[in-house]
Amino acid sequence: MIFNAHFLFISGAEIGFILFIILMVFGSDKVPEIARGLGKGMRQIKNATNDLKNEISKGAKEQGVDVDISKDVKSEIDKVKEEVDEITGPIKRQF
Repeated sequence: MIFNAHFLFISGAEIGFILFIILMVFGSDKVPEIARGLGKGMRQIKNATNDLKNEISKGAKEQGVDVDISKDVKSEIDKVKEEVDEITGPIKRQF
């Protein structure tokens, strides 16, 4: 299944039109309150996810699990690069 992400690319005129509709529906006095509420909600979600990540990391450290996966990911990437270089080396030389 291919994900079509064309809806993510909206132009400035479309954003302006959406803001105009929001202004017409809610009124100029309610828009700042709505924006503040959205900002607070996004901040709470961010704080909750950070707390969750910290709790998972703390629990993993207590159990002796290595939580720094960046070393593992880097070593796997390096292995794949070496394999690709081994396979494409002769091909590159022929051209």
